[in-house]
Amino acid sequence: MESIVMRGKPVADVYREVITEKINAAKQRGLLVTLAIVVVGDDSASHVYKDRLVKLIESLGGAAKIIELPATASEEEVIGVIKKLNRNRYVMGILPMMPMPKHINGAAVGAAVSANKDVDCLNLQNAGDVFMGRSKWAACTPRACMAALAHYGIELDGKNVVVVGRSNVVGKPVAMLLLEKNATVTICHSHTKNLAELLLAADVIVAAVGKPCFVKPEMVKEGAVIVDVGINSVGNKLVGDVDPAAYAKTAAYTPVPGGIGVISNMMVMECLTRNL
Repeated sequence: MESIVMRGKPVADVYREVITEKINAAKQRGLLVTLAIVVVGDDSASHVYKDRLVKLIESLGGAAKIIELPATASEEEVIGVIKKLNRNRYVMGILPMMPMPKHINGAAVGAAVSANKDVDCLNLQNAGDVFMGRSKWAACTPRACMAALAHYGIELDGKNVVVVGRSNVVGKPVAMLLLEKNATVTICHSHTKNLAELLLAADVIVAAVGKPCFVKPEMVKEGAVIVDVGINSVGNKLVGDVDPAAYAKTAAYTPVPGGIGVISNMMVMECLTRNL
């Protein structure tokens, strides 16, 4: 049976319609939905991501407020900007671009974002609510994973899911969201001894390790579902954390590019408009 390619655009388009309606309804009430993006330094990936988000929110009828600070800015200065945005009634959401320069504690910056304006679950209260199962508003990439699985009808109840990667922004929160869907979840990482064995037993694999083509075909059982979060630059092209040769064994998989990344950007917009 041919694998289902779980492309991101059809998923994002469903959310686009709902979000656009919300933004237009807000505009009718005299409210311009605005996302503040804080960029510190010259990290090229952050600037590319910023530009994509600006283009996206403007296409939805909202607006972006960009605050760019030099790489020499202090942690206190950055947090000061965040606190000022917290008080700005015209700003509905705040997204500080990560990573911050090495002398700045990115976690402290994220924690300074007020809970009601936090669009990527950086505030500790919001992260705690996700962990406790009290909130669905996890970081945008874990929610994108769940949106893709739901859209393509992938059953999770009772399934054996292996998450490769334990980051605070993807691995841990996506495991919490999967548990809420009654999956049996194993989180693997750099110290996992029997990784290949665990992956071979997985009904669903979420690859979020940040290493190109890390999951090999021999680690994937026939009929498994793969959600590939990785975006790695190799030569002049982008590849995921899963070797494309593994796709032939799957029932369904997300491509790279064109998969989770496309949905993830829209998840920022969904969170931005969650209270409208």
